[in-house]
Amino acid sequence: MAVPPVSEARLTALASRIRRVSWASLVWLAVEGVVAIIAGLSTGSIALLGYGLDSAVQSLGSGVIVWRFTGRRIGSAAAEQQAQKIVATSFFLLAPYLIVAALSQLLAGTPSEGSWVGVALAAVGIVLMPLFGRAKRRLGVLAESAATAGEGAQHLICAGLSATILSGLFLNVAFGVWWADPMAALILAAVAVHTGTRTWRGESC
Repeated sequence: MAVPPVSEARLTALASRIRRVSWASLVWLAVEGVVAIIAGLSTGSIALLGYGLDSAVQSLGSGVIVWRFTGRRIGSAAAEQQAQKIVATSFFLLAPYLIVAALSQLLAGTPSEGSWVGVALAAVGIVLMPLFGRAKRRLGVLAESAATAGEGAQHLICAGLSATILSGLFLNVAFGVWWADPMAALILAAVAVHTGTRTWRGESC
């Protein structure tokens, strides 16, 4: 059976909920990104710096979703496509930096300093990002918005990514396994490319 189109009143109500969730995720990701980037620069952690840049990218994505569901754009198919492309492109811009920086650190054998701040940050991300992710995926499906559902999938991936980063940071801090940090960054780069590709196509991850 064909799925009936979303009514204008229903879409307006969903848009309000989507904006609230997106604003909440934007605020957290902005804080997370700033703290992670500062900690990554101070300790020389490529993974932590990449995690901060990833948070910045996702905060951009949340901002795009707010833009997408504001004013006349709520029912606009063109705005939906633009939102998908912007979110996808932001992930493609992240990957090259991570790959070059991580390989440079691995080849040079230069260890980074441990960061308990990074460990705590990633641990909080494991808890919060699934909440944002599930909410956006559900609302995106209800509003027939691949951009919103795709960004929700990115938040869920971010939760798994937080676990990967957490493992790498903990191994570095607790046991001095320095190469775990750039390896985590390479995983982050691969995830960024995969997520960006699927979002560009309008597919959930």
